[in-house]
Amino acid sequence: MKPVLVLQHLSADGPAYLARWLAEQGVPVDVRNTEAGDAYPDDLVGHGALAILGGEMSANDPLPPLRRAEALFLEALRDGIPTLGHCLGGQLMARALGARIGDSPAPEVGFVELRIRDAAAAAAWFGDEVARTGTCRVFQWHYEAFELPAGAQWLASSEACPHQVFSVGPHLAMQFHIELDAEKLGRWSLDDGQRYLAARAAHPTTVHSGERMRQDGTALLARHQAIAGRIYRHWLAAAASR
Repeated sequence: MKPVLVLQHLSADGPAYLARWLAEQGVPVDVRNTEAGDAYPDDLVGHGALAILGGEMSANDPLPPLRRAEALFLEALRDGIPTLGHCLGGQLMARALGARIGDSPAPEVGFVELRIRDAAAAAAWFGDEVARTGTCRVFQWHYEAFELPAGAQWLASSEACPHQVFSVGPHLAMQFHIELDAEKLGRWSLDDGQRYLAARAAHPTTVHSGERMRQDGTALLARHQAIAGRIYRHWLAAAASR
């Protein structure tokens, strides 16, 4: 198939397990890291699918790469090129569709339980086990969140943040980091920045300690990556059928 275009906003927030999974499938990848000086392309010509990664900035910040990412998603929407949004990437997709991005009802950092709202749609994206149990745990790191765009299919919620994931045809916007791998978890769980520490003090229930993140990762990361693989297979199946 044609290469997957991966839009990376920050060097510290790379494709991680997504890159590993694509390599295992033998899928060519075109990663553009704007912090490293790469330019996002003017269009999606020559690409078979699109993935938009996360970042510490707000989706509302007046940064040209963010607006370019939104424009590329709208091109993908028009042309049926399957798109995945991871955290900030999902927020950019929602914003491009006219939805509001603002403060999350509560910040979420760590492995958080999702509650499935649409079992049939969840089975397609997350697999039969998640649809049957109605829940799964995914890794979050966000302070803002998206509202639900008009016409989107609302797939899951969490206790602290209702709009966790939505689909529009072959496109999926996630509030969470399904691309997490052990390296990223280990590095992020050592964060001692002021924003994280303030959120941890104000929201100890939804913002987990680094030690808890690592402990949960030991128990949950393999399952987390199995769900990621299911999502990625469904995404690329839509690309292969074009």
